[in-house]
Amino acid sequence: WLVSSAVGFIYAFGFVMMTPQLYINYRLKSVAHLPWRAMVYKSLNTFIDDLFAFVIKMPTMHRLSCLRDDVIFLATLYQRYLYRVDFSRVNEFGQGGDDDDDDEP
Repeated sequence: WLVSSAVGFIYAFGFVMMTPQLYINYRLKSVAHLPWRAMVYKSLNTFIDDLFAFVIKMPTMHRLSCLRDDVIFLATLYQRYLYRVDFSRVNEFGQGGDDDDDDEP
């Protein structure tokens, strides 16, 4: 019982950790610039995770966590389509943003 509850908490906490970026994008009506290489990486990671979640026998909680990742990913793609890309914002990988210290030798 304890292990099952802890796993459920970790999966729920993972969902909570992914949603603030969606809220920030909604409030600012823009999305941070994400290079295409990183976007392709995220897409392939999501697809492969889903593929293995439904091909390999695993607990239902883990399969639901894969679905949770898909929901967040699709919401992010929808926001990317809906809002403008703000090149001055730093994305979750620490890339982007306006660099003021470009004049250094």
